[in-house]
Amino acid sequence: MLSLFFIDEVAKYREYDAEGNPQKGVYAQLFEDEYRYWARHPDYQSLFKELDMAHAAEDVHNGYFSIDKKKVGGKTVEVLKDTNGSTKADDDTYNLIMRDKERLLDLATPLKFIFSHSALREGWDNPNVFQICTLRDIRTERERRQSIGRGLRLCVDKNGERVQGFDTNTLTVIANESYEAFADGLQKELEDPTTGIGIRFGVVAPDQFAAIAVAAEDGSVAPLGVEQSRALRAALQEQGYLASTGKVEDALRTAIKEGAVQLPEAYEPHRDAVVAILRKLAGRLEIKDADKRRDAIPVRRAVLDSPEFKALWDRIKHKTTYRVQFDNDKLIEDCIEAVKESPRIAKARLQWRKAGLAIGQAGVQATEQKGASIVSLDETDIELPDILTDLQDRTQLTRRSIQRILAESRRLDDFKRNPQQFIEQTAEAINRCKRLALVDGIKYRRIGDGAYYAQELFQENELRGYIGNMLMNTEKAVYEHVVYDSDVERDFATELERNEAIKVYAKLPGWFKVPTPLGTYNPDWAVLVIGEDGQERLYFVVESKGGLFNDALRPIEEGKIKCGKAHFQSLAVGEPAAKYIVERSVEGLLSRI
Repeated sequence: MLSLFFIDEVAKYREYDAEGNPQKGVYAQLFEDEYRYWARHPDYQSLFKELDMAHAAEDVHNGYFSIDKKKVGGKTVEVLKDTNGSTKADDDTYNLIMRDKERLLDLATPLKFIFSHSALREGWDNPNVFQICTLRDIRTERERRQSIGRGLRLCVDKNGERVQGFDTNTLTVIANESYEAFADGLQKELEDPTTGIGIRFGVVAPDQFAAIAVAAEDGSVAPLGVEQSRALRAALQEQGYLASTGKVEDALRTAIKEGAVQLPEAYEPHRDAVVAILRKLAGRLEIKDADKRRDAIPVRRAVLDSPEFKALWDRIKHKTTYRVQFDNDKLIEDCIEAVKESPRIAKARLQWRKAGLAIGQAGVQATEQKGASIVSLDETDIELPDILTDLQDRTQLTRRSIQRILAESRRLDDFKRNPQQFIEQTAEAINRCKRLALVDGIKYRRIGDGAYYAQELFQENELRGYIGNMLMNTEKAVYEHVVYDSDVERDFATELERNEAIKVYAKLPGWFKVPTPLGTYNPDWAVLVIGEDGQERLYFVVESKGGLFNDALRPIEEGKIKCGKAHFQSLAVGEPAAKYIVERSVEGLLSRI
């Protein structure tokens, strides 16, 4: 892991005495002093013990500058200068940085911090730069773009293999105001097609899903195709996930984060591939301001230790287990209806397209040409697969139940038209009905007095967030700042703070989970309300997602909310017990009193 410092003048890093002997400049002295201080700090003992404690502070940094020969103190010496590092002198540092870049990846190499004036703009390329600090004005757009480019490369491990993923490939820029403005301008430049780059961050193209592989019954694989890709894109736009231009909306980012992306049933068999593409496009090249990222948000002890919050927590803290009961006949009827109402299945089709490719200074440009056509495939003579066995493997229902579902749904003609798509669509419809049937018959039971979420977990589990998604300096919440995920949550927290009827509350953290057949569920809020007489205490767990009516929720989300209600009903601890409700506003919450 390398860090780069771009400094305003070489003399501040390395200077020379009257005899021409090199001396440490002010930047080098400051660096070594700070390095020794943090090397002794308790928070970084493990890091320095494993990597750097065997090396002195002066070994971990060096300068990369051009060299000039000058007369100093009556003798000729090589003096570092503010140019481009193209001379043959200072070979050790130059070779290590420029030619022996692989050595910098070795943990045994102490050099981790590089100071430069401008030389790294020319010919230097090392992928493992994670920090850039600018201690100088970078005057031109070209200089700024080249400088930040030092850190915009996929890093490599000690074997030279590229490491994928944003968790690892994150560049931290310690910048002055003009550099922050450049970073914003850099992203706009990359997105601007007039620059010749034209990267479209966060835009779903009409043919974005065309290459998704669709397996046929005979084992062959064909792409989904442009027509189906356009249809899927249109459905995502109708869902509110995409703008008319294809730009990703926050609704899609939220759905991806919650694992709740809603797709047309015809595309459910390809959910993993579709969501993987959307996940890549939903994230944009964000250059986050580290100054706006809070360290661990402290708890507010006055709230956490208060008897009011303890009373609230005691009513909701216990863990549960569940069992399910369902009516088998009703499940089969629901499956029949779901298969009957599934989208129509068309014949398999083959699409031909032609395009010309032109490679020039503007990049690679593709222009579609005449000759595109669509051909329907006649598969009436193919051997049909064993649909009962296939669906039994996918759904775990009995062959008798599957036979009834297929017969009474009256959709077997679709099976002949496109066997693979029909099997995938039918299996998903049946499994969806199974999941919802489990929710309808779920019963929760408290595990025991010893199984609960301890109040101390608020202190032990760090909460972090960015100021842009944080309600600051709250007074009634468990944490000093409330981290929210949506505008609805922000408004809800603001109302909680302002309303005098609210005594204490908590935005329930991610570790507070309710088990469900659909996956774990994390409710939004725990709230203590004071009655109009000033004495009565009313306890609520509030889910602020969704709309006024249940049909505004996705089936899985609605199912988890039903499970949440059953979970808290089983925790009738104390009088009054905590009540679970779904409300988007504090006004709606208080109307339940």
